Amino acid sequence: MRRRLAYPLLGGALAAALAVPLTAPAAADPEPRRKPPAVRDFGNGPERNTVAGSALKRRQGADLSRFPWQLERGYPRRTTLAEPAENTSDAAIKLGLTPYHAIAPKLNELQKRSDRISVEVIGRSHQGRELYLVTVTEPESSVQAKAQAAMRTQIENDPAKAARNPLIKRSYKAPVFINNNIHGNEWEGTDAALRTIERLATAKDAQTKRLLAKSRLYFNVTANPDGRVNNTRANGAGFDMNRDFITGSQPEVRSMRQVMIDTQPVVMLDLHGYVNGTLVEPTTPPHGQNYEYDLFIKNAYANGLGMEAAIKALGYTPEADGVNPPQIPFRDWDEGWDDWPPIFTPQYAPFHGAVASHTIEIPLRVNNADYTSQPVDELRRRSKINTDIAAAAMDGALSFVQQRGEQLVADQIEMFRRGAAGEASKEVPLGIVPGFGPEDVYNTTFPRAYVIPSGQGQRSAPAAARLVDHLIANDVRVQRSTKAFTLGGKSYPAGSYVVDMHQPKRGMANVLLEAGADISPRVDAMYDISGWSLSHLWGATVDPVRSGDLRGVKATQVSAAAPSGSVAPSGDLGLRLDDPKEVSALNDLLGQGVKAQWTADGGVVIPASARSAARTVADRYGVQFTKAAGKGVAPLRKLNVAAAGSADDVYTLQEMGFTVTPVSTATLNAGFDWSGVDVLYVSSGLNYAQLNEAARTALNGFLARGGVVTRGSTGATFNSAAGLLTATAVAGRSDANGTVSVANAGGPITSGSAPYSFVYSPRWFTGLGPEVTVEQRFDGQAPLIAGHWRANANGTGGPNAAAGQAAVVRGVDERGAAVVLFGTEPMFRNHPKGLFPQVARSLYWTSVTAGQDG
Repeated sequence: MRRRLAYPLLGGALAAALAVPLTAPAAADPEPRRKPPAVRDFGNGPERNTVAGSALKRRQGADLSRFPWQLERGYPRRTTLAEPAENTSDAAIKLGLTPYHAIAPKLNELQKRSDRISVEVIGRSHQGRELYLVTVTEPESSVQAKAQAAMRTQIENDPAKAARNPLIKRSYKAPVFINNNIHGNEWEGTDAALRTIERLATAKDAQTKRLLAKSRLYFNVTANPDGRVNNTRANGAGFDMNRDFITGSQPEVRSMRQVMIDTQPVVMLDLHGYVNGTLVEPTTPPHGQNYEYDLFIKNAYANGLGMEAAIKALGYTPEADGVNPPQIPFRDWDEGWDDWPPIFTPQYAPFHGAVASHTIEIPLRVNNADYTSQPVDELRRRSKINTDIAAAAMDGALSFVQQRGEQLVADQIEMFRRGAAGEASKEVPLGIVPGFGPEDVYNTTFPRAYVIPSGQGQRSAPAAARLVDHLIANDVRVQRSTKAFTLGGKSYPAGSYVVDMHQPKRGMANVLLEAGADISPRVDAMYDISGWSLSHLWGATVDPVRSGDLRGVKATQVSAAAPSGSVAPSGDLGLRLDDPKEVSALNDLLGQGVKAQWTADGGVVIPASARSAARTVADRYGVQFTKAAGKGVAPLRKLNVAAAGSADDVYTLQEMGFTVTPVSTATLNAGFDWSGVDVLYVSSGLNYAQLNEAARTALNGFLARGGVVTRGSTGATFNSAAGLLTATAVAGRSDANGTVSVANAGGPITSGSAPYSFVYSPRWFTGLGPEVTVEQRFDGQAPLIAGHWRANANGTGGPNAAAGQAAVVRGVDERGAAVVLFGTEPMFRNHPKGLFPQVARSLYWTSVTAGQDG
């Protein structure tokens, strides 16, 4: 092969382990890729505000002069930031870095000193800390700022015309977005950004003046202030936000997303740590098949080389400083650091116009064990070097933009032009950059449109509405038909949604909606997930239309999904639990004391007396209450769930309205009161074998009356150790993941579910006892639809072995414990929305079934 492996991949692990050079002073771990005035709430959906005016108005090409409250203000935009109280426990202090509470005073002071600096608050973190966006550019009048906005609008809305516009070529300022500290305990990007901002704000040289005359530089100073303060990788909700861009579950991610939409950067950097030598993208194969990769790779590789040179020019060496030379995965590795999934910040940015975007992994580790074990002086030595290297990477990128800004803008225009014209996915010519070979070529076939049907052809109206709002929040254009139509040989009623794939951001639309691809044959190791289709996993019916003429479709572009809630006018009410919004609505009603009844097919009956309350929640959640077809079989109550689970499990359960108490082995061993618990959920952090005698006795007492829902390896082990269901869990290859085809048995857990699921380290169940019922099986022929799932070296653990096997089972053990076991990942990172109700139904089913004779 044309590249060498800088570090060998070990055992096919999903996040490839990197061997550390012996010259390094400490182990270097890679980044394991899982309102006051002036605050802008960049929320999810159409209610979001924008930096550069209404996104919908821009997309529709509206004359912004008709909306004076949205006119571009000039620069600088001075905002006096609220200055947080001093926090002496801020984790950055130990490293000699800037604590969060010192950032606002620094930015306030810089704004007083320089007319090149503007600061806006673009949102708040999960724990309520403000997120600061700093714009650095030469001063602009409001007229000049408005002209920049108009050019940016034309680049996206009418790229063919923009390509011919001499004003854009002469006057448009190339936007650059530099994102820092998305992982809270990878600190130094923030300090490098502050240093770079101050230098640019005060420099008198001609080169800086030229740079700021021809570009706007946007710095997200710290994307994760919660983690920065608390010394955690994750944000305050426990999420790795550099895995969240396809889902947008976290407020910080939604803020970053909106900045990218509104600033439309041509270049984007994301500062991380720690890999020694410094890792500078572009990446190894596989490459995302929805990118315009010919435009991307020529710029990303050239920028990578420039950043590498800037880092080398600092003069740090392995011998004197423990700093190894930079490495570029595209050039230096075979596989293991790919840009396939758009869950990472730099892999998401190209869909909004970035023609070069990069993760930068600075070299010397100061987090995790090193943070506590290394002397303070050594940690500060490393942090200073890391800050220097991060700043050098920024300087290299800014030099690249200054040298190639005009071409970068032209390439962005061409990216949008191809989408608007509906051109076929372009195959990248071999050798476009040194080493680009057949292993780098990935393409897709764009459909003519996607249709999200309304009426009887739609599995879930709430899911369809959520999907439409999510598409719009990601700047995808969606139309709603005003009349019935036929497309691709299929008839659709009025009110159906159409995503015309002749649009500038068709790559964004397709990466969200397409099925994806099975890339197992092409690479042995992936960095993270390989399948994520919203069409398959978010619960709505979505039809890809391969060909057809959209001129006969009467439709208007929408800024939000139409209201989807309704209530039958008479009789008891039926509510299907096919969508998490319906679960939230039910839990809302149960919390109000409504007497709901569980039905055998996984739905509920609401008494007619609660019609007024039903109308309120129907409107609140967009759910549909139909006239009940029959009576329920058991009363429901608002459940209290003891959850030994991951942060995303707990977050998702709470999001659906369950009362959740986190538990663990330590919690139970310290003495835990089970009296108010209805169901135990187990996916991590609970080891039955490590419970002390008192904890085990108390747990066993609960199991005689309560429900249990488990997921994954920890859950399967718990089931076996606690002597619950008779079932043998068989593990698939540990790094296998993606969307899979399943067959649902139609029981209370999976009745009405779509024939798709998601796996990550999949499991299936054999040796089932007579008390066990199969709720879902993997497809009997080819389970994997899209993703990466190979067999182990010995032939075990592959998709063929899983074919036809039980993926979800339920039963009641001899003590009376009602149990559901999942071999799939139904709440993975808050992403597969259409699968959440399977867990909710499991909780309800176990609660009403526990204590019965199995």
